[in-house]
Amino acid sequence: MRVCALNAPRYTSSMPIQTVFKAEIERISILDEHNQFDEKLGAGLISDEDLVRLYEAMSSCRYLDEVAFKLQRSGRMGTYPQNMGQEATSLGAAYALNSDDWLVTCYRENCGLFWRGVPMESILLHWMGDERGNAMPAAHYATPIAVPIGTQMLHATGLAWASKYRGESRIACTFFGDGASSEGDFHEAANFAANLDIPVIFCCQSNSWAISVPQRIQCSAPTVAQRGMAYGMPCMQVDGNDIFACVYAVKAAAKRAREESRPTFIELVTYRLGDHTTADDARRYRDQAEVDLWKLRDPLIRTRKLLETKRLWDSSKEDAMRQRIEVSVNAAVARAEEIAAPPTSDVFDHTFAQLPPDLVRQRDSLQTHSLAGEQAVHTEGH
Repeated sequence: MRVCALNAPRYTSSMPIQTVFKAEIERISILDEHNQFDEKLGAGLISDEDLVRLYEAMSSCRYLDEVAFKLQRSGRMGTYPQNMGQEATSLGAAYALNSDDWLVTCYRENCGLFWRGVPMESILLHWMGDERGNAMPAAHYATPIAVPIGTQMLHATGLAWASKYRGESRIACTFFGDGASSEGDFHEAANFAANLDIPVIFCCQSNSWAISVPQRIQCSAPTVAQRGMAYGMPCMQVDGNDIFACVYAVKAAAKRAREESRPTFIELVTYRLGDHTTADDARRYRDQAEVDLWKLRDPLIRTRKLLETKRLWDSSKEDAMRQRIEVSVNAAVARAEEIAAPPTSDVFDHTFAQLPPDLVRQRDSLQTHSLAGEQAVHTEGH
């Protein structure tokens, strides 16, 4: 929505006080934790076949979290941020978007990246400290994991702006936490996107905690979505643990982006069930009662309940799925751990599109003293 017009008169009434702006933010929920499903809003959003696939995708991501935690604790991997509790947000977006729309993630969107086709071992390699984990295959239209808080929102805005400039239908969707909405990068990205009509979707994963800082301290507004409204973009709040609501919201935002070239702010209300990372101990600042309450709202539990209601799932299928997942995750771990060490030449070959001659000599000789000698001769000649 537009809040103001360039040529609007400064005064439109002789009244001393008048209302110049009113707004409402809608909250969307289709499948709640009590297995209540809104047939009207949910009609045609996700086929039964795809719902099974989405549930399996979330389950696979959840199991990877379990394995990654053990890898970190056994010293086989560095710090790792678990995704559990937030799987539906990025997965719903990846499902709703076109396969060539940009996914611009931070570090808790594994489920959406895997749905897009990013190899599971890429995520493991990243947290093992291997830069090859950040080399996202071009065909997946996914950017490398962004650990600095908020920087990726500017990247998404730039990617969407470039697509618009080229006349492409491709849009960008970026993810960030409620804490990141307090960063200057968010406000710069939102200002550019709204004022320049850039087709980007801002997906705020509002999980109540910016590491150990509760949302009530870093955002006094009733909803984080209001921060997007301040820039004149349409905003909505969504049950982020409801895969149907996530798909519904992103589909609507994507339609607006393609047809009107307008950004949208989506506040996906969710919860991280684990620590911020394996370097954190959330028990020091969160009440267990709060965690227990959100466990009842788990996106995997409510999706499975609906599948069982539809007679699409049972314990035998659950057991068979678990066996398949264990095999695939263990294979990904093996590929990550057994990957050949990168050659020293990588330090040079991935720095320039065309390597300068002096660096070619340095790469081939793995020495720098001869370069210094050449430089001295060159200097004396002048």
